[in-house]
Amino acid sequence: MRHRSPMLWTALAGALLMVLGLTSTAAYGRPDNGPAAVAEQVLTWTAGDPVDRYLTFPATAVAGPATIVFENSAATGNTTGMPHTLTFDVSDPEYNDDVRLNILASPNDDRDGRHTAQVTLTPGRYRFHCTIPGHGSMQGILTVTDGGGGEDTTAPETSAKVEGERNADGAYVGHAGVTVSATDTGGSGVDRVEYAVGADGAWQAYTAPVTVHQVGTHRIRYRATDKAGNTSAEKAVDFTVVAPPTDDRTPPETSATVSGERNEQGQYLDMATVTVSASDTGSGVGTVEYAIGAGGAWQAYTAPVMVHQVGTHTVRYRATDRAGNAAAEKSVGFTVVAPPAQDTTPPQTAAAVTGTRNTDGAFVARATVTVTATDAGGSGVDRVEYSLDGGPYLAYTAPVVVDRVGHHTVLHRATDKAGNTSAAGRVGFDVAEGGGVPAPHCPEYDERLTVIVGTVDSGVPNRMTRGRCTINELIEDERDWSSHALFLKHVDAVLDRLLAEGVIDTREHRTVYRAARESGIGKPGRTTGYRTLFDGSAESFARWQHVGGGRFGLNGDGSMTSGTTVPGMGMLWYPQRRYGDFSLKLQWRDDAPGTGNANSGVFVRFPNVHDHPEESRPEWVAIRFGHEIQVLDRPDGDMYKTGSVYGFDRVGLGGARVTPKGTWNDYEIRVEGQHYSVFRDGVLINEFDNDGGQEFSPPRDGDPGTDGRRYATGHIGLQVHGTTDVISYRDIRIKEL
Repeated sequence: MRHRSPMLWTALAGALLMVLGLTSTAAYGRPDNGPAAVAEQVLTWTAGDPVDRYLTFPATAVAGPATIVFENSAATGNTTGMPHTLTFDVSDPEYNDDVRLNILASPNDDRDGRHTAQVTLTPGRYRFHCTIPGHGSMQGILTVTDGGGGEDTTAPETSAKVEGERNADGAYVGHAGVTVSATDTGGSGVDRVEYAVGADGAWQAYTAPVTVHQVGTHRIRYRATDKAGNTSAEKAVDFTVVAPPTDDRTPPETSATVSGERNEQGQYLDMATVTVSASDTGSGVGTVEYAIGAGGAWQAYTAPVMVHQVGTHTVRYRATDRAGNAAAEKSVGFTVVAPPAQDTTPPQTAAAVTGTRNTDGAFVARATVTVTATDAGGSGVDRVEYSLDGGPYLAYTAPVVVDRVGHHTVLHRATDKAGNTSAAGRVGFDVAEGGGVPAPHCPEYDERLTVIVGTVDSGVPNRMTRGRCTINELIEDERDWSSHALFLKHVDAVLDRLLAEGVIDTREHRTVYRAARESGIGKPGRTTGYRTLFDGSAESFARWQHVGGGRFGLNGDGSMTSGTTVPGMGMLWYPQRRYGDFSLKLQWRDDAPGTGNANSGVFVRFPNVHDHPEESRPEWVAIRFGHEIQVLDRPDGDMYKTGSVYGFDRVGLGGARVTPKGTWNDYEIRVEGQHYSVFRDGVLINEFDNDGGQEFSPPRDGDPGTDGRRYATGHIGLQVHGTTDVISYRDIRIKEL
């Protein structure tokens, strides 16, 4: 979140209150609506200008009633007017979840930034944080102790018991099990129990009895810590394990392997890893040991041995079984050398476009793009890739022929064997009609990477056919087919023709036909007739209307792009018609400059923005009364990623394939009743039932749909988020269900 002026923060704070559904104080706890019983304690948080921390906050409290005070005001040092929140996290099982608190405070709100709420605290720990996007580092832990006995200063009591079969001397035969117990009388409760092996072994979390098989004398140390931070004094148990009686006279079998990256001489580059194995069919393996060098000391082998030092090495190893039989010493030898100087220089690429040109400089009928790459870093070129007209990067294996009329852009890059990737080069050119080659007349527009029928991805590459249409375009899965059988007959005919032309093989014919059968297209209730809302023409663009800041501009390639010149946040909406249950399909592309990612969204089911004169900014009508389906592939920042229903249902970046910037993405938003489904590139990435539950708070009184359902019909809109959030849309279609 960027810093803004105090006046702008005042407006945004009011808008945030509407988005979050917060009216004054606590979101889920009892709000401060008037006089209440006097609490036994007052806990105060304060915020000011810093965006990475609360100015003050309590670290401890006593269980029972408490008054929470959250102040973010001029008095506490807020000079910017920026709002902050105090949220008690209830999603992490490590912390208490019985106080649901979410307070938004701003110096310019109706309480001058000072809010209170009454809660009841229980022993344990609460995690609190700020939920304003971009400020997740404002957080802390509140530790609550039992209110009956004051602060817990008493450490837990611990004990340990050793169990197992013992001989006449009291030694444990074969193995011993150590069970550790801990209780806490101080009131806060046991937080963790730990144990350590030997006099100087590292402390480990105790989760189950510790079993010791190794023959010899042992010591197990143990301790416990309560939730108030008190740690008990260290205790220990000592015992001896002896081998069980046996007639085993055979030592273990041992072997070792050396692994790592090697040069042509068989030497290991930078490091060699020695893995030792031992097996025993009699009493079982007791100990495995290793030593480095001829005079190195023997050490217990517990994990593969990594040798980094340059030079020639010998690793010796041996094993003893539980009956005391020792295997003969063995060894492995190897040499470690320094790796060659690392190649940090990326390759260089160049692209040449050839063909016949007309007097305007455009290529007649077709252009051929040839990409070359060289690597001066020494490791050599590993792969070359290209992207045509914003599509995904593909492996470059032969010159690329482009024969579609219009302007085209080819990006090219290369990666060397050291992993260095060059910055993308760019070449642009125009292809004009001529030479008797007309523009292709394709039934649909579909340049996705694979053949997708309806929502079923066949996995077959979506190749260009001899008629210069893609396979997807010829299948016509978005026509309003009258029957499933008729659709399958059409698909079979298309595939037969492509098989004869050598575009697909027999296996791919079967795969695509199976996807068509699974799609159900043409069955009752599965018709696919879509109505175009934006097809790239000036006539369709003029049917949309803009409100608020920012602007979308129409491009010559049939797309529209936002945020390039006019600053501010706003919306482009379609006022021509309201929609109830529908499937909305469109394509979007992240064109944000630099390394950032564009932030945008698709608004659905909101009323006419001009029917609410009480809203000073009409674009907020969509936020307050509708739902925004988020578009944001940024890995950090705002917690709502692509596919989220903003403010209601979060989706992370793991929900579907995240395409590189500059790549077109297919988006389908299906709304049926109050059930929302979001598809990205044919993959379902989110489902949401609008049952009234908001992540921040319920809608405020007076909002439409206070039963939580909001509007059953409404308009469609596209968000403009700012001049750096550059995003493009194209091919917007809708089908009423």
